[in-house]
Amino acid sequence: MKTFAIPTREQVTPENQAIFDTLTKVVGRVPNLFAVFATSDHALANYITLSNGKTSLRAKEKEAVNLIVSQVNDCAYCSAAHTAIAKMNGFNDDQIVEIRGGSASFDAKIDALVKVAKSITENKGHADHQLVENFYAAGYTQANLIDVAVAVGDKTITNYVYALTQVPVDWPAIPELVK
Repeated sequence: MKTFAIPTREQVTPENQAIFDTLTKVVGRVPNLFAVFATSDHALANYITLSNGKTSLRAKEKEAVNLIVSQVNDCAYCSAAHTAIAKMNGFNDDQIVEIRGGSASFDAKIDALVKVAKSITENKGHADHQLVENFYAAGYTQANLIDVAVAVGDKTITNYVYALTQVPVDWPAIPELVK
């Protein structure tokens, strides 16, 4: 497989350079996966627009979706990145490991969210009907379900880009899950 080089600021378009500058201000660096998006003249801006779009999900809920989708899709990069981000959003290490394992016994609503997001991902959108009903019973709405589907799609994009590029993971290492 051809190796993907991680482009530097000087190797990308002026539009992507501006995004690199913003990422450096916000994150302190340009994460490798975002840099490789800039191999395309448009993919990085398109992805950031999607990822930063409005949603009915709270930041913590979105991170729960990001964690389980990345786990199901076997994405080491996104699992590591979203473990760090989930900690910033109030999850502890044990909760993160549990979410990556497909449940959240510490919060019934998050548990229903994680289970439906896992089912959506594993079944290519054809979620288990009982898990959808449990999602609604936990207090979520149809609008929330659509936003979960968008969040699954968002995270699947980065999971696939990592699978195709295998860029080095530049986030803190995380524990492997016992299967």
